Amino acid sequence: MEKETTIHLLVTSDLHGYIYPTNYRDKEEQNFGLAKIATIIKEKRKKGNVLLLDNGDLIQGSPLTYYHAKNRPDSENPMIQVMNDLQYDACVLGNHEFNYGRSYLQKAIDQSAFPWLSANILKQTTGEPAFGTPYLVKVLDGVKIAVLGITTHFIPNWEEPRNIEGLVFKDALQTAKLWVSDIRQKEKPDVMIVSYHGGFERDLQTGEPIEQLTGENQAYQMCQELEGVDILITGHQHRPLADKLNGITIIQPSHLGQFLGEVTMKVRQKVNGNSPAIVSHSNLIKIDEKMEANQDVLALISDIEQETQKWLDQPIGTVIGDMTVSDPLKNRLQDNPFIEFINKVQMETAKVDISATALFNNDLPGFKQHVTMRDIVSNYIYPNTLTVIRISGQDIKDALEQSAKYFTVQNGTISVNPAFLYPKPQHYNYDMWEGIEYELKISNPVGQRVVKLNYHGSPLELDKEYDVVMNSYRAGGTGNFDMFKEKPIVKNIPIDMTELIANYILEHKTIIAACNHNWRVVL
Repeated sequence: MEKETTIHLLVTSDLHGYIYPTNYRDKEEQNFGLAKIATIIKEKRKKGNVLLLDNGDLIQGSPLTYYHAKNRPDSENPMIQVMNDLQYDACVLGNHEFNYGRSYLQKAIDQSAFPWLSANILKQTTGEPAFGTPYLVKVLDGVKIAVLGITTHFIPNWEEPRNIEGLVFKDALQTAKLWVSDIRQKEKPDVMIVSYHGGFERDLQTGEPIEQLTGENQAYQMCQELEGVDILITGHQHRPLADKLNGITIIQPSHLGQFLGEVTMKVRQKVNGNSPAIVSHSNLIKIDEKMEANQDVLALISDIEQETQKWLDQPIGTVIGDMTVSDPLKNRLQDNPFIEFINKVQMETAKVDISATALFNNDLPGFKQHVTMRDIVSNYIYPNTLTVIRISGQDIKDALEQSAKYFTVQNGTISVNPAFLYPKPQHYNYDMWEGIEYELKISNPVGQRVVKLNYHGSPLELDKEYDVVMNSYRAGGTGNFDMFKEKPIVKNIPIDMTELIANYILEHKTIIAACNHNWRVVL
């Protein structure tokens, strides 16, 4: 005699503090956020057995959570309020959980009506798990499910030492091996789930590396080497993935609540106690314009959301001079105060003297005289962090040549290469540099447009190595910047650029719109 039980595993990951469906740059409703995800969760609960998990990077990343951390840290965390209301079963620690310090994280954990899982973050003094329990056991309709929490052990490469003092980060894969075996023997679960705040280091189809194999992401290797795992939840990379690999069902629901991950499990149990048969299928539920936000969730945190919106419009600093962007093409043809300011923030944050950044699209306004937090999120529109990579002078020259492809000559004037406009605009793939002096001559053939390249007043040495800061997107070689791929990473700075810019302005109060004219683009 058999009994078949259907269980819906629902997964969020990398929500980064987004509850309301807003990007905080304007009043337009967006197709993301936990409030819209909540609508689906509550409907799913009406229909059957639900196990609800979050895979980390929860309490940092949005203006809402930034405001809470900086202005209301002793009040109830809005993310935790909503998750308690939605009856989450567990959350895994992500790398960004540490960004606001241990005290802030501990308050969030203490407020949670669910356990936080991480088997490989240990107390240095005792070797015990530092946060709650390593795993969760839950029985749904007679089915015993175990969930092991694992966090990428690469956190010490990013986080400020004071935020992780007294902690040891053990290898995620090796820890998972030990705990899966132990849980299987001790708990004898019907279903074994590993929830890993980390991603895939190799292409799922070919097995070829898609990044430098540093150990930051080990999900592909986990699927090859972990025994007795039925489902692997992943995150960290902000990718939408629903697939199977080596017999293991995998799910990664992107970020900001753009998708809800779902794994439907059908478990056939035999009354005589034999091992159950498990059939599982992963699926991504996309949030679209038809999905309405749950009004109860919105009301739950409406007070602090309104405070945040009010705070976004309060001036946090003053600009002396002109830092507006009135002509995007002109701003990409010659050095300008806005781009120089962004590069300056990157350089001072990373403690290096060469930086590259982009003017992401043609709608960025720059900064007016009175800068608000909303101005910052309106200008720096991507959730980028910073990476310092070590590259050669030749790499720098090659990168400048790649950027120079952004331009073409039409009717005797410089214009944007159509390849950077269609099928979609790619203005973000043109970089402007600080810390070097250079000139691009667009009438020259492609690949021969860098006609000047100096460092500290002398020709840049092509065979010498330089430490350069850029956003993490670019540092991985994206945008056809292949010269950056697999280069040594000197430093990762895990705080979003919007926060870094805000912190800089709050500290300095007054910003001078300066420009040293270290680069230009000519016909």
